Parts: sequence; C-alpha cells; structure tokens
Amino acid sequence: MKEIKIGGVPEHFNFPWHKAMEQGKFKSKDIKVVWEDFYGGSGQLIKSLANDRIDIGIMLTESAIQAIEQDYPFLILQKFVDTPLMWGIHVAENSTFTNVEQLRGQKAAISRRGSGSHLMAFVHAKQQNWDLEKLTFENVKNLNGALKALPQDQAQYFLWEHFTTKPFVDQKIFRRLGDIPTPWPCFVLVAKEAFILNNKELLESLLNVINQLSADLKEQTNLVDEIAEKYKLDKTDVEKWLNQTEWSQNKLSEAELEEIQKELLALGLINSRSKHQDICVV
Repeated sequence: MKEIKIGGVPEHFNFPWHKAMEQGKFKSKDIKVVWEDFYGGSGQLIKSLANDRIDIGIMLTESAIQAIEQDYPFLILQKFVDTPLMWGIHVAENSTFTNVEQLRGQKAAISRRGSGSHLMAFVHAKQQNWDLEKLTFENVKNLNGALKALPQDQAQYFLWEHFTTKPFVDQKIFRRLGDIPTPWPCFVLVAKEAFILNNKELLESLLNVINQLSADLKEQTNLVDEIAEKYKLDKTDVEKWLNQTEWSQNKLSEAELEEIQKELLALGLINSRSKHQDICVV
C-alpha cells in the first residue's frame, strides 16, 4: 500500500477527504492517506509542503500562486473548491468599531504572512481604496490566536472564513462588520514538482477517488447533520454554506489563472505573471 501525506485546514471544505477515508475509498485503491490538520492556514501548509512534511496541500488559490511565484517548487494539480471563499471581517465584540471604514489605519490580525488572512487583507484594503503600503499586521498564528488578540486590542480586525467564525460571533467574542468574497475559485490541490513527476499513477488514482466522491457528495443523505456534527456548526449555517459551495473536479484553466494573476499583480502580491504550465499541471 502506497502512503501519501495530505494536509489542509480543519474546516468543512475538506469534509470530502475525511468522508473518503472513513469509507475506505483510498484503501480500496491500495492508497494509505495520512491526513494532518493545519490550524495555521495556507502559510503553514506552504512551509510544510516545502520541507516534505506533507506531499499534497489543500491551499487557498492566492497563497499557492504567490508561493510558486516566489520560487517554491510547486505545481497546482487542480481546483478543489470552485466557488469563492466568503471571508468575514471581524472585530472584537467589546470594540467600538461599527463599520468597515473605521478600520482604516488599524492593525489586521493574520495567521502568518502568505496565508489567506494576510493576502485577503490587501484585497479588502484595495476595495476600500486604502493605501496598501500603510497596512500593518499582527501575526497571531491561527484562529485561536485571533480570539485572544482582538479582545486584548493587540490587533483590531481579522479576516477568516465566515462560517468557521460564526460560532464565535454567536458567542459574542467577535462581531462581524461585513463579508468579502475571494474573486476566484478558493481552494486548490498543490504538490511539489518532483513528487508529481515520480508519482503519476498514484496521483491519478488518488484524484479519481476524491473527484468522484466530491462530485456526488451533495446527493448524500444526512450530509448537513454530518458536517454540522464534525465541525461544531449550526445546521442552518451548514445548509447556507452548502448552497453557495461547489467542489471542483477540474484543473485551473489558463483564463482563470490569468485573471487571478492580474488581481495579485494589482495588489503588489506578485511581481510578474508566469505561464500556465509553470503554475499548473497541464
């Protein structure tokens, strides 16, 4: 049995992987999947993929592209979630902020540089016509770090996935001032070039399994109940999230990559555009 180490954030988007493991889908293809949760987001995943702690990372699209542009020896295998990620803009419940404009000049909490919480702060700032060079950040490592940092005023706002943070809004630790969607498909599967070259048949089998399961997942009975229980989410919130989420079984197209690079260039998050074959498996 061939072993493959996969990492992703401990969020509901990655439910298909856990379902496939639970049902023995990978084992039936003689594949042993070793899963690891990464609470530090895509920035932590990038470092772990680079040092071979994992073989595949399920990363935010913008983080993966930026890492490859920074000469990490990665390629995007395919999209994993086709729809945008809805980022909540959070402040501490005990703060005096009542609207997003009041956050101009304030410090953003981020899990680490290169993570979505970092890159999306630039997307948000651009939409608000703020000076991107004046953005300041507090590295809080993960969601738990932000839950401590914002009430203590170590940082004043924090961008994180809407439904993951919803329980903490309900508990009145965070207050949400608004939402901002990523202007692109939100998650991709990423591996090192050398691993892809040396494991073509293994990857083909693995991707066939996860793609078939994710394509059929919404037809499963009790899906809402399972996701709500596993991720400690309200069933109504899970239903809303499922209605706006589509898993993908397709590669990132040249046109999609072109649009994402255009956005990242405008934000100053990459320095140049790369060819499709230098970013993605084609």
